[in-house]
Amino acid sequence: MARSARAGRGRAVSLRVAIVDDEPLARERIRELLSAHGDVEVVAECADGRSAVAELPARAPDIVFLDIQMPEVDGFGVVEALGTGRLPEIVFVTAFDEYAVRAFEAEALDYLLKPVTAERFEAALARARARLGRYATRFVARDGARLTFILDRAGRQAVVNQPSSANQRDD
Repeated sequence: MARSARAGRGRAVSLRVAIVDDEPLARERIRELLSAHGDVEVVAECADGRSAVAELPARAPDIVFLDIQMPEVDGFGVVEALGTGRLPEIVFVTAFDEYAVRAFEAEALDYLLKPVTAERFEAALARARARLGRYATRFVARDGARLTFILDRAGRQAVVNQPSSANQRDD
């Protein structure tokens, strides 16, 4: 089962987060830790891997807090099913340290052991913010008469035709 929550009106949202864990108390703990951050919107909450695979592409989270051991589709199965396109940052959250090497081979941003402490959670969230900050919308290059910029969160490149000052003449 998947659930979505929206940020309150008037709140600027800069991070879209999904929580995927088959344990209700674990999901509650992540929500509790996120509640201290007014710029975070929980866009999906899934109780199993199958729901996550169905829900996450449409919700486009920036970060997924993802349990590893779940029935049917585990956390690694979720990452694999999401494919190789623009994946969200993955923070694995598990009670088992034995999956750490595999998690980083899957290019996880971080690996949190349950019970998750506030200090480790804050460190993982700060790391995610830092990495996502590098991908923010930004101007890339001025190329002749075109100004090119990246809309990385959307995973698209946009080209805006504008005359460059180098090509303008005062006749």
